Amino acid sequence: QVQLVESGGGLVQAGGSLRLSCAASRRTFSSDAMGWFRQAPGKEREFVAAISGGGGTTSYADSVKGRFTISRDNAKNTVYLQMNSLTPEDTAVYYCAEREGNTVQQLPRRYNYWGQGTQVTVSS
Repeated sequence: QVQLVESGGGLVQAGGSLRLSCAASRRTFSSDAMGWFRQAPGKEREFVAAISGGGGTTSYADSVKGRFTISRDNAKNTVYLQMNSLTPEDTAVYYCAEREGNTVQQLPRRYNYWGQGTQVTVSS
């Protein structure tokens, strides 16, 4: 059974930083693209960032470009999301996702596996 376990969420003041981690269990992790998505109350799940299997290609939503950085450590089967200059608009549940393919994708339906999510709350 594939498992994705997110950690690192919490409460932070505006302007602060958080680093999310997602530990994956698939043996083909290094060949799978990974993505981060978020969902705020009453809103649809939206793309945040994605990274290719080897880490050479990344993609970001316009709303987080220059503030968030996605990275991965294939030796640890872990993907990260470094979030800086956080604003209250970043408040959401953040989900890690894994797809059976190397190319980055922004659509949730392109991803095969999902974590349970971790809450990020940014206070003003």
